[in-house]
Amino acid sequence: MIKQIQALFHPERYQGWGRSKRYFEGWYYKVVSAGEQEAFAFIPGIAMDEQGKQHAFIQVLDGKAQTAEYITYPAEAFSVVAGAFNVNVGGSKFTGNSINLALDDYYGTLQFENTVSWPNRWYSPGIMGPYSFVPFMECNHGIVSMDHRLEGTLTLRGRPVDFSDGRGYIEKDWGHSFPSAYFWMQSNHFAQPGISFKASVAKIPWLRSSFVGFIAGLYFNGKLFEFTTYNGTKLLRSLANQEQVELLMENKKYRLEVLAHRDHATELASPLSGIMDGRISESMTSELELTLTDKKSGKILFQDTGRNAALEVAGKIEEITLRG
Repeated sequence: MIKQIQALFHPERYQGWGRSKRYFEGWYYKVVSAGEQEAFAFIPGIAMDEQGKQHAFIQVLDGKAQTAEYITYPAEAFSVVAGAFNVNVGGSKFTGNSINLALDDYYGTLQFENTVSWPNRWYSPGIMGPYSFVPFMECNHGIVSMDHRLEGTLTLRGRPVDFSDGRGYIEKDWGHSFPSAYFWMQSNHFAQPGISFKASVAKIPWLRSSFVGFIAGLYFNGKLFEFTTYNGTKLLRSLANQEQVELLMENKKYRLEVLAHRDHATELASPLSGIMDGRISESMTSELELTLTDKKSGKILFQDTGRNAALEVAGKIEEITLRG
């Protein structure tokens, strides 16, 4: 119980203490080289089905080549450190400041510099806010770093690739299943370095009903602009077709408009009742057009297009469609 309580206030750490079935937890490490020719995501995690059968995994997504691999390990190959963010899968190590890959086809070490975390308040731990304290959530979400500089080299299928001066992003999910419908998008490649954006909209089961939940954050000029279900923001538009996704969010001070241009996507494994039997498609070559407006003055505070954007559109999107 002590481990669970301590982890609650540190979303980046392992949350699955005491869990033995119908549970998954995974961390998403996105790395893009300085020249933007290489874009990869490495996803370590643990999966447990409803009968308690378990396995560890590392997913590898090559965003430019549009390929994905799902590498499995015995559950015993997964280990974590209590009281710290330190995940080991089959000899590959993942922390908040580095990854050390020890796969047959992917190996090497990357260091992360100047990481940008989501605010972690005692009454609102991480991006889930007060929902962090709700024990029956289908899927929980955490931001480890909105943006950071990369340093180091990885050997990728025999090719040494220097990621130094590239950009990285880290987030995670845990629970038992991904939502039945959701949009998710992220980019930290804008006109200037040090700018990052992420947003997600999802159908959230709640007791015997459900609601459309959303979280978005735009980080620039050293400030994080938060748009969430729990901070008074309203989601006014949420639409998707084969070419694009539109979002419109508004709170007392700011208006956020998002137009995401979808690109070719790659199939990844996703959790269903704890085991990774679901399938989703993710692009790492989409674009996000963002406009942030100060409502009182009408002044546009930020307007730019994010490159190398990760984008997922999954499930029964009519369940989260709003045409306001």
